Amino acid sequence: MATFLGAVKRYWSGEAEEKRSIRSILIGPPGAGKGTQAINLKESFGVCHLSTGDMLRAIAKEDSPLGKRVASTLAAGELVTDSLVIEIIEANLQSDACKIGFMLDGFPRNLVQAEKLDDYLDGQSEPLNNVVEFKVKDDILVERIAGRMIHQSSGRTYHEVFAPPKVPMTDDVTGEPLMKRPDDNATVLKRRLDIYHEQTAPLIEFYQKKGILRSIDAMQSPEKVFQDISVHFKQ
Repeated sequence: MATFLGAVKRYWSGEAEEKRSIRSILIGPPGAGKGTQAINLKESFGVCHLSTGDMLRAIAKEDSPLGKRVASTLAAGELVTDSLVIEIIEANLQSDACKIGFMLDGFPRNLVQAEKLDDYLDGQSEPLNNVVEFKVKDDILVERIAGRMIHQSSGRTYHEVFAPPKVPMTDDVTGEPLMKRPDDNATVLKRRLDIYHEQTAPLIEFYQKKGILRSIDAMQSPEKVFQDISVHFKQ
């Protein structure tokens, strides 16, 4: 991880330069690597990272009717209502952390959400300027998801085969225990991929017509994926 972060810092060598405001979406199926790249892009470009999944999982832990309803929805591999997700996103976009710019991860998931997001951003005179599509084959995603482990507080991800921690089920940096998400299993993943292809894939055409779509081969090494995205962010 330290080696990768060192490469990230070396690649982003223009720290003294004025950075343009980045208003971006990271779009792709579950397990495509959006969260991993977002952590390093956030460090390099200084923009906030809003992960719908992380925010909803936090709500799901609350001992409240809403928390229980969200937890049940996530466990079934289904999506929460558009109105709730949009409310959460808009509230976070108004925070000080997102003044320099933002990356949305996991939102929008469908055309209704995309249009509502456009309406909100246009009202702020801050339209999207970058949409990054992570392209990965479904069979590769199943293999990635099945062995995935998460350090919850930082978002760092590991894999039992491809990127194992130094000590089993233990974060390399803090020594804290790793966790596996309850929805990281083949049955739930199939349902999530079905939803993705049905509802989210049309977003590719939507943003392509706007001229802001950038497609990335996310089956490459994490370092190469980062470099490819950075090229688009710097343009």
